[in-house]
Amino acid sequence: MNGSDSSGTTWVTSSEILKMTGISRATLNNYIKYAIIPAPLVKRPDDPEIRARKIGYFPKNVLERIASIKRMKREGKTLEHIVKLLSENSDDQRNISAASDSLNLSINDIRSPAYLVNNKFEIEWINKEAEEKVFYQNISLLKDSTERNVFKLLSELELLKDSHKDTEFVKYFMKLYKNTHESNHLSKLFVGISEKEVHFLQKIYNLVEPLDTNALQALYVNLCEPDGKTTPYNVYHLIFREGILFIHAPVDDLLQGVMELLSKRGRIITELMKQRMPTLVSFSVLMADLQDSSRICAELPPEEYFELIRDVWKCMDGIFQKYYGTYGKHVGDGMVYYFLKEKDENYIMNSICCAVELREKMKELNMQWKMRKGWFNDLYLNIGINEGRELFGSIPSSPNIEFTALGDSVNYAGRLSDLAHYGAIWTTKNLINHLDAVARRKVHFGIRRKDNEREVFIENMFSRVMDMLRQDDPKYSKFLDIATLAVTEIVTASQAEGTFPT
Repeated sequence: MNGSDSSGTTWVTSSEILKMTGISRATLNNYIKYAIIPAPLVKRPDDPEIRARKIGYFPKNVLERIASIKRMKREGKTLEHIVKLLSENSDDQRNISAASDSLNLSINDIRSPAYLVNNKFEIEWINKEAEEKVFYQNISLLKDSTERNVFKLLSELELLKDSHKDTEFVKYFMKLYKNTHESNHLSKLFVGISEKEVHFLQKIYNLVEPLDTNALQALYVNLCEPDGKTTPYNVYHLIFREGILFIHAPVDDLLQGVMELLSKRGRIITELMKQRMPTLVSFSVLMADLQDSSRICAELPPEEYFELIRDVWKCMDGIFQKYYGTYGKHVGDGMVYYFLKEKDENYIMNSICCAVELREKMKELNMQWKMRKGWFNDLYLNIGINEGRELFGSIPSSPNIEFTALGDSVNYAGRLSDLAHYGAIWTTKNLINHLDAVARRKVHFGIRRKDNEREVFIENMFSRVMDMLRQDDPKYSKFLDIATLAVTEIVTASQAEGTFPT
């Protein structure tokens, strides 16, 4: 049944197109493949008499396009020539595509199996169809990203065996793996890989050629189901900096109205990053707050206060990028950044060096504002750092992508930034204990003690928070939640080019 949407676009079903034009379904699929007509919107039928659960809807002006194609074929033009002519005269195609663009499809509208893997071939996003029809398990329940490695999942399906007759799917992934990895990495492909599996994958690696990574591509692949039955798919893959998106389209079905969506690379990856599954990761978290920000805000005209905050963020942002920091969700004027082990094995040392460099950069900004304002205020960024292993994920409701970890690791870093004063950097004994012997020698840390009227700095020392505050101190009750936490102050940290000053 013909119908129209709120934008006035009139739609026809795929069945109506076949009936009205006399072309076959294979021919219709071919026209979609060559992008001379748009992919359909797939949804429940508007007509209750149609028994199919879902059916493809096309803009009605597709009928005119098909009539034009048939006319050119009668004139003796080949399909390749027709595609070229229609590409050169693309006004009609843009009109056809405009109707599909108005649908504002999102990644969640894909009803074929789809999933995103990162550069380690670990699944970071997957829809229900892929869980049920490709991997046959609930991937979203696997919190450790190493458990979501696609080769490990194929191993669990017993596809990494010489005796298995169907290796097409394994070969497909190996073609992509070969683009970016040497064969000597196969032994570390996933946790628990056996010598036989490494030997099997080595043979596959030597056999296949790497795939082109420049555009959206589709390969014909037979997937073997647990009962031994094989199902043919056109498997599309789209490569991003962040990973690879896969979409499995059954060969006898249309690609569910997503070709236009797949042309919008930026939009797709933004949606996918917002929907990444929470993952159990090791990380170091740095939290920093501008000391006396409320008083400074009261003293400065509003426009100057906002300018100050912009200056702080501007000079800090490059430092966080230098040390692979990932911006996180935080309430207030302060900032929070995560240093993930999956991005760099030196994530703890990176967070420490980042904190020390932030402190030095803040000294420069402090002098600039003193010269500008002629005031006696000092600008300090008080910093707390902690290490942990917790679930890490994004906040999907945010207009931007913001990441957060839920647990005590982040809370402790925030409390340590509250404890710090005059630009101090406080961290936990737990974090220092995670440094190896070489890295530990590069960090100058300890506790300041009072000896009569004199302050003494004791190196390589820790203290419980409760032992650093008098019980009659008004701030004592504020830190009861971390009273027994063993902490220390970081004074300097060395890098390849030298040592940061105190």
